Parts: sequence; structure tokens; C-alpha cells
Amino acid sequence: MMARRLISWNVNGLRAFQKNGGFTWFLQERPDIFCLQETKAQPQQLDESLTAIDGYHVYFASAERKGYSGVALYTREEPKHVAYGFGVERFDNEGRTLVAEYEHFTLLNVYFPNGKSSEERLQYKMDFYEAFLPFLDEITSQGKNVILCGDVNTAHKAIDLARPKENETVSGFLPEERAWLDKLITHGYVDTFRMFHPEPDYYTWWSFRARARERNVGWRIDYFFVNDAFKDHVTNAFILPKVMGADHCPLGIEVDV
Repeated sequence: MMARRLISWNVNGLRAFQKNGGFTWFLQERPDIFCLQETKAQPQQLDESLTAIDGYHVYFASAERKGYSGVALYTREEPKHVAYGFGVERFDNEGRTLVAEYEHFTLLNVYFPNGKSSEERLQYKMDFYEAFLPFLDEITSQGKNVILCGDVNTAHKAIDLARPKENETVSGFLPEERAWLDKLITHGYVDTFRMFHPEPDYYTWWSFRARARERNVGWRIDYFFVNDAFKDHVTNAFILPKVMGADHCPLGIEVDV
């Protein structure tokens, strides 16, 4: 058995993240797999200190629009195959998905859309959700194990945000958004963090306003899911709220394969 440590982090702009010391943390920790969301950069805009890391294979899926969205993957082990997007152009051109196939699992690093800015973006988010799940199911139907990580942009249950009552009509905690997470679970995917931590007050994102992070008034909107058949390979799941560098914090799992 080989133990692997995977970290996911919405960095809210890779260049700002580097300035804020988040990348230094990564270079000290050196996880086996590091998944970033909301990089807001295309590789050609970045210097080599972010794109050529000794001991890592590096992949970027970038939005056509500069300074927007984007995901990145830093991995010690070279994947057998990497796909950019999941085959739907209106979603793939925002650079939201990287799919990396390894020997024992397929990793999906996803930055799901945010629905807060307008009705149109909420609809786009719901359309993304509905298109993504069959893609995920297609992978598991082939007998492959999956690890899905990233910023899902929705808190699943009341325990997953500090102010559930006040946010019932806010995108990120709407009934239809939460229902999709219910559906994901009924399709046989497991929220790894809740396997180990059923208790409240664990969040992954805090507003920059009103000292929210200091007061731990947050939302748990970043996740690691695995298919049910793979869950026994997950030996730990964790959130690291004290690690600074962005408005989100890193979260991770450890797997034995």
C-alpha cells in the first residue's frame, strides 16, 4: 500500500496567493497532489516559479477570459492521462475542470460556478451541476474509482455554514443547490470530511468583511468526494483553517492505494 496526501485549495488568484505566502506553504508541505481552483491566470502569464516546480508535473486549465476562473494541478506522480474540461464547450471555455487518470483512481479537480452575481449565473451553475454528474457517473460505470475535489460553491447542510437561517435565500445555500449535493450522494459519492468529522464549526471559506474568519463565521463549500467503493482507502480527511493565503483555506485527504 502506498499512502498519498492530496490537498485542494481555492486560491482566489494564483499570483496574489503567491504574494500572500500560500505557495511557500505548498513548497514546504509538498503534498503528493495539490489541486488549485480560481487561479485567475493562463500559464503564459505566470513566471516559472509557479509553472516549473522541481519534483512536480504541472497542468493548467484556463478560462478563455483573462484573469478569471481556472484550475491547476501539481502532482508528483505523472498521470496516465489528463483531460481539460468534460466535453461541454460552454463550461470548458471557463477552465473549470481538470481530469487526471492515475493507476488506482481518476482525480477530478473542479471549480464549480458561483451563482451569486445574477439569475443567469445561477442558471449556469445549475446547468453545470446537471451536466457534470452524468460525466462523473460515466467514469464510475467503467469500474474506475474517483476522487472529486474542489470548490463546489454550495454548503450542503445547516451544519456547513455559521448562519444557515440568514442565508436560506442566498446562492450557495439555496434548496435547489443543496438538492444537487443530495443527488450526488444518492448516486454513490461520499463526503470524506464527514466520514471523520460529524461535528459543527468547520468551514473552508470566510468573507473578508466583518472579521468573519477571526470569528469563524464561515461556509464549508470546498469538498473531497469519493465513490463509495473507494471510501475505505481514505484514511484521513481534514480542513486547515489556520493556514492563510486566500479567503478559502486548504483541505485534504490521505489515501492508501
